[in-house]
Amino acid sequence: QVQLVESGGGLVQAGGSLRLSCVASGSYAMGWFRQAPGKEREYVAAISRSGDRLLYADFAKGRFFCSRHNKNSVYLQMNNLTPEDTAVYYCGARMGDEPSPSPSTQDYSYWGRGTQVTVSS
Repeated sequence: QVQLVESGGGLVQAGGSLRLSCVASGSYAMGWFRQAPGKEREYVAAISRSGDRLLYADFAKGRFFCSRHNKNSVYLQMNNLTPEDTAVYYCGARMGDEPSPSPSTQDYSYWGRGTQVTVSS
């Protein structure tokens, strides 16, 4: 059974940074999503299984940086955070090597339980 575990969330002031980690039980193409209270799960970034292909949501470009630590884990570096970034952040894993070009959660077969990110003003 595929397992994903996110970590690194917490409380940070506006303008601060956090680095999230996601460790999987295998090697997969991965994606980061977030879900704020009362909103749908929103695509943030995606990375290939090799780590050399990256995709970002428009709001994430220039502030969020996704990278692969090793074959099983990925990071999401988040800079210049704002209160609008407050959400539970999830990583998802999908079969295949390529990052999903789609922002849909349906492209991902496995999910972690998420890590809370709270940005205070």
